[in-house]
Amino acid sequence: MHRSAPLALAALTAAMAAFAPAQAAQASAGLDREALQEAITVHPGDSLAGAVAQVYGSGQTWRGSSGDLVTGSPVKAGARFRIGSIAKPMEAVVLLQLSAEGRVDLDETVQHYLPGLLPDSFAPITVRQLLNHTSGLPHDFEGAPAPSQDEVIDHRFDYFTFDQVIQQTLRPEDRPWPGPRFAPGTKQEYNSFAYRIAGKLIEDLTGHSLQRELTTRILAPLKMTDTTAPGRNARIPRPYLPGYLPNSKGKLIDVNEQGGNPSSMISTAADLDRFVTSLFNGRLLRPAQAAELRTLPRGADGKLLPYADGSNCNTGPDKGYACYSVGLTSFPLPNGSAIWGKTGSDLGYKSGVFASPDLNHHGAYAVGLASSDGRTANAMANRLVLATFNR
Repeated sequence: MHRSAPLALAALTAAMAAFAPAQAAQASAGLDREALQEAITVHPGDSLAGAVAQVYGSGQTWRGSSGDLVTGSPVKAGARFRIGSIAKPMEAVVLLQLSAEGRVDLDETVQHYLPGLLPDSFAPITVRQLLNHTSGLPHDFEGAPAPSQDEVIDHRFDYFTFDQVIQQTLRPEDRPWPGPRFAPGTKQEYNSFAYRIAGKLIEDLTGHSLQRELTTRILAPLKMTDTTAPGRNARIPRPYLPGYLPNSKGKLIDVNEQGGNPSSMISTAADLDRFVTSLFNGRLLRPAQAAELRTLPRGADGKLLPYADGSNCNTGPDKGYACYSVGLTSFPLPNGSAIWGKTGSDLGYKSGVFASPDLNHHGAYAVGLASSDGRTANAMANRLVLATFNR
């Protein structure tokens, strides 16, 4: 589930590294709408179906889309799509709000709030460590045989509750139980399973479904009317961005209808742009909690924690060190500043949001795939980010 997010991160980090320090000159130039449209235009041979995007820069907003090359149908700029791991910062916001309300302590342990959930082989893991990917927990269904592409397609409607994901990951019946990948707080490694536990914690703390908490705390206040956590409803309301996967015979299967888990969400570029903007303008979080979004985990020596396998995060002198905060990802720039955002993946889809803390630049995009290889989608994301900054 969403294990490809670090790959998309690496691609966007490379794009960020190409951003030059002359921001003032770029800001005065205005958005290059032709370059933005070309950035997301799908060409024959790209192995992509279509794309949508919305960006803001130099005081201007641009929205665009690229048609479905598989069917020949046009794609609307307001088309919906599956957002994958972009749901993670929304879960983080809920827990940060609960922290501000005094209902959860980020430095208290999972074992305190959810006794018996983790096997005894796991050392104490704090709520903050769940959110900033330093928990050392195993990955979703770790150790299970990798499914074939046909099996992925055939089982795309499967839906797992948080309890089912947790049980089948930590206490599987058909394979050895996985242990910690590393001691909590000593390294960073992107981990979707930690956010399944975070979702379970939200439901336990509030007595409500994650869907209700996301709706009442984020979607309704921000008027994100095209965004939903659909639960077991597999359909995307029209208009939607199509996403495809090829089966073993090479036939492209439209996978826009699929299952997932309670954190699976559907949105639009405009709604996601509104969300990422609201992370930094004070609409969602108090200053102390908003600071968590721009705080990377460090060790007792004050240095960034190492990334578990020495790769994936950052560029330059910080390569191989932590780049994930509570909910977001840092994309470092050569001038010492950073853009913050999040990428996401679902079957047939890749998406992302990004924003500078001063909100002079921000945006959201999604790409519908027509292949099992997402590298072309990552290249499109690179072009879009660079075009947003007039590079």
